[in-house]
Amino acid sequence: MTTEKPQRPDIARELIARATESAAHRATRVRNQLDGVQLGRGRHTDYANTRFLRRVLGEYEWPGHRLVGPAAARATWSIALHSDHDLVFQRAATILLGRAVEAGDALVHHWAHLHDRTLINTGQDQEYGTQLLLSADGIELCPLRAPESVDARRSTVGLPPLAIALKAVRRRYTPDHSADKTPTVVLAGAA
Repeated sequence: MTTEKPQRPDIARELIARATESAAHRATRVRNQLDGVQLGRGRHTDYANTRFLRRVLGEYEWPGHRLVGPAAARATWSIALHSDHDLVFQRAATILLGRAVEAGDALVHHWAHLHDRTLINTGQDQEYGTQLLLSADGIELCPLRAPESVDARRSTVGLPPLAIALKAVRRRYTPDHSADKTPTVVLAGAA
């Protein structure tokens, strides 16, 4: 990774702005404070973000730390992670992020989250236990392949043991939610 000035600060600013707006919308959605029109606007934002990121990926492949800096690289990951409406794009982004990780230009735990999200979105069991559901029944782990070895897999991508991650997520999301008011939402980047 690098701490040098990003090569494309213009793209970095755009990625950060888009991801910040989307994150604010998702936080409101988790708190169940949106009406139908606002939910539609949020979906439109995700679609527009995906279109923008598709153009960036087409020109630069994965915009990693060297191109856009660490904050914008995280924003890129967040946008790809929330491109659930376009599974072909999400799979392609996972491949490009994997290449950036191999080149030392992106974080492997970002790849693990995106890889898990893509698996869940295509009806497969996740590998690293990063994808959770927040529902009226509490925080639930999405289906997981070989749960007995998940902590070994998590350690290879710099993630803490699953029990520790789940405890932190439950502490973060459940104290101020009542069971009858909590919407079902996929918690990305939480575990």
